[in-house]
This record gives sequence, C-alpha cells and structure tokens, in this order.
Amino acid sequence: MPVNAINRTPVGRPGSGVLRLERILPGPAERVWSYLVEADKRAQWFSGGTTMTATGQTATLHFQHANITDEPTPERWKEMDNGGFRSEVTVLRFDPPKALAYTWPESDGVSEVTFELSPAGGDTRLVLTHRRIGSVANEVSFASGWQSHLDALIQVLNGEKPAGFWANVVKLEKDYREAFGAGS
Repeated sequence: MPVNAINRTPVGRPGSGVLRLERILPGPAERVWSYLVEADKRAQWFSGGTTMTATGQTATLHFQHANITDEPTPERWKEMDNGGFRSEVTVLRFDPPKALAYTWPESDGVSEVTFELSPAGGDTRLVLTHRRIGSVANEVSFASGWQSHLDALIQVLNGEKPAGFWANVVKLEKDYREAFGAGS
C-alpha cells in the first residue's frame, strides 16, 4: 500500500478495548524515536513533560496543545491552554529505537500504549496499539486524538508547523463516535 494511503487509513479496532494505527513516518527510526521519548521534541506534536529513558521509569506527560498549533483551541479543551494538563505514566518497555510502551491513566482504570518502529525503505513504519481501554467513549476520544497527533507528527518530521489539528480532532471524534456506535 502506498505511503499516502497508509497515512490516511483510519484507526482500526481489532478487539474490544483495543485500537491500532499504522503510519509511515519520514526519516530513520532513530530520528522518529527521538520524537517519541525526548520531551522537547514530543512537545511539538503531542506532549512535553519528562524525557523517557528506561523501562520502569515514571514519567510525566505535559499537554499544552496551544504549543502544537496556532489554530484556536475549541472551548471544550480550553483548560489545556492555561498551564496545560499533566498525566503520570509508567514506562513498560523501552527498547530503542524499536519499541516504547507506557501506561495511560483513564478515569476508570489504566490502559497501555505501545509504539513499534520498523524500517520502511528510508522511512519508518510506526504501529501504535492502545490496549485495555475502559469504555467506548474513551476509544472514540483516543482514536481521534491519536490520529490527529500522528498527523501532527508527520508534519513536524517534514519541518512544518502542524496545521488543522483541532479541526481534525473535532471531525474525527464525530466520525469515530459514529463508526464505534457511541451515539452523540
């Protein structure tokens, strides 16, 4: 499948409480890895906080989406503009530059996110799997968020400022709500 087609593929839902998303990212795995684990680079497309360095580490993800895009933040997420939002995770797997996994706190439990990297010619195949998601509403939120954040990562890796981030989140949330049967 061509890169553009892979990068437009929606989030898959291979089982209850599981999401999977595949993307081809520009550049070698070592470069992509640095944008997953180094706080200053990760802040450009997802969240700053703590640089991840080892399995077992407790790390902080600091979400300040106003730093990702110049697009106005929708009212629903405005609190992220005022100091951001912090979340504590535990690194479950740290295998540079092949795999990174960490816990993800939810209101009703803890899920797990895994990033797997492999060569794709001169680029990198990233497979993101989010497991043990506690509800369909969270699946909708995570699916729209992960797809939007990985779209932003592609833009950053191409040397661009992410554009259309919030418009993408809002549209995808509506699409996934319908696709996952979550109602309105």
